[in-house]
Amino acid sequence: MPNKDEVAGKVEQIKGKVKQAVGHATDDPQLHDEGVADEASGEVREGFGTVKRKVGEAVKDLGNAIKR
Repeated sequence: MPNKDEVAGKVEQIKGKVKQAVGHATDDPQLHDEGVADEASGEVREGFGTVKRKVGEAVKDLGNAIKR
């Protein structure tokens, strides 16, 4: 199950894509560039969340293995 960083990252990516589309449609390069930055930031945050979740799962698995 995704954690809050993964979900927030996806939301940022979607927000960035919307800004890019609106910037392109309204011929606003600054808004488009903000969208590119938001999308990249969302990708980083989602990746951080994924790593955090996988480390947590590995620690949990290790703990379960030690209990046996």
